[in-house]
Amino acid sequence: MDCLRLYFTAPGQVEVRQESVPPPGPGELLVQTAFTGISAGTEMLLYRGHFPQDLSLDENLPALSGTFRYPLSYGYSAVGQVVEAGAGVDPAWIDRMVFAFHPHATHFIAKPEELMPVPAGIGSPDAVFLPNMETAVNLVMDGAPMIGEQVVIFGQGMVGLLTTALLARFPITSLIALDRIPLRRQAALELGAHIALDPGAENEIARLHSLQPQGADLVYELSGSPATLDQAIAAAGYAGRVVIGSWYGQKRASLDLGGRFHRSRIRLMSSQVSTLNPELSGRWTKARRFEVTWEMLRLVKPARFITQRVPFAQADQAYQLIEQTPEKTIQVVLTC
Repeated sequence: MDCLRLYFTAPGQVEVRQESVPPPGPGELLVQTAFTGISAGTEMLLYRGHFPQDLSLDENLPALSGTFRYPLSYGYSAVGQVVEAGAGVDPAWIDRMVFAFHPHATHFIAKPEELMPVPAGIGSPDAVFLPNMETAVNLVMDGAPMIGEQVVIFGQGMVGLLTTALLARFPITSLIALDRIPLRRQAALELGAHIALDPGAENEIARLHSLQPQGADLVYELSGSPATLDQAIAAAGYAGRVVIGSWYGQKRASLDLGGRFHRSRIRLMSSQVSTLNPELSGRWTKARRFEVTWEMLRLVKPARFITQRVPFAQADQAYQLIEQTPEKTIQVVLTC
């Protein structure tokens, strides 16, 4: 069987190649992809050539073994249907809708343990958001919001929006979202943010500080822009927590730590979804976190924020759209 597979071949270039997919061997399954989501964060670092050359793709995912080096097959948000099973595999897998952390391809081979059945009541388009929602759940767990706290989130890309959606369900005093793109600020309000501001406008930043004159208790930096980290630190109050969920790749952050930062005892925390907070690992496992993630997908129904569905064969247009007209995009998916 032939399939289409996406490769990052150079900065600003992707290529869709036709490849042969063998029949599933013993203990394997063949999946026909329905939707595969494009990450506007990590993937666009690859697209722009801003990734670190010496870093592994993901040590925890078999489908993403290897290092960041062109040509590179990447992606981690595929939803599809099992169409064939190899010897020794339970035939009940046939026709199941499944999720896989697998690079962009119209068909792929996987082992059962690499697939997650999509639970009843969750549509395939919503399931595409599993990695983003898992990241949002992890961010909330790491930030540990308390009742009555004031929370600020810089960046309302898909991860930022889902983090906003989860925090809006907590009994916090205020939830302020910031993003330069009006479309995303409007989405943040729909998801429960009390106020949505433009971090690129001086009067809007002044308004943020006037709304929280003592500073925020909890601040998230999810914009992907190193320069925004300074704004996030400035928004935090005494002993405030700044959770850094952005991955900057090769981009460097120049921070002003010579002013109030030192005396204010502000804490900077990195948060990354591949692992669990060690403080929680005695009670939490990744399987338990996935249970919560699926339930949050059922509640939030994020498929409404898919702004473009692009045929797989035209994948290059999808990346150009995200790169050249980000003001028109929230989530772009490839359809197969």
